[in-house]
Amino acid sequence: MPASDHELEQAGHHLAERLLAAGHTLVTAESCTGGWVAKVLTDRAGSSAYVLGGLVTYSNGLKHTLLGVTRASLDNHGAVSEPVVREMVAGALATTGADVAVAVSGVAGPGGGSKDKPVGTVWFAWGGSVSSTEAVVRHFSGDRDEVRRKAVLFALQGVSGFLEKT
Repeated sequence: MPASDHELEQAGHHLAERLLAAGHTLVTAESCTGGWVAKVLTDRAGSSAYVLGGLVTYSNGLKHTLLGVTRASLDNHGAVSEPVVREMVAGALATTGADVAVAVSGVAGPGGGSKDKPVGTVWFAWGGSVSSTEAVVRHFSGDRDEVRRKAVLFALQGVSGFLEKT
């Protein structure tokens, strides 16, 4: 079952409250979600108090040029990998000066999957520095819309959980 609009709105509201309470700003670095994490967070009036912006880096070229993801990571691990999402977080933080960044890169489908990275494989990372960055992979079922909705929800909840621990 995909994440509903209401679930996304609630998760965005919860994260917004966490960011405001901590006095933090956030930047997104998104690939397969196409800016949807930033969209959910900016649906709320006053979001400029906690969202600096979002970078949609769908291509490997932009992951490299805008976020500083190394060619070695892209060549050796592929865009859908832990090293790449960690570097996306580091690059987003360095580029924008935000306090917290979230990165998402995955295979939403319907094509593009492989034996090692089937459709529904999505890597996430979030953190406020290179040393605090956490990364996790999830495997979602469903069509392209369902995978993307689940990924957006997971990203919002993941950053909220990260902030609760800091």
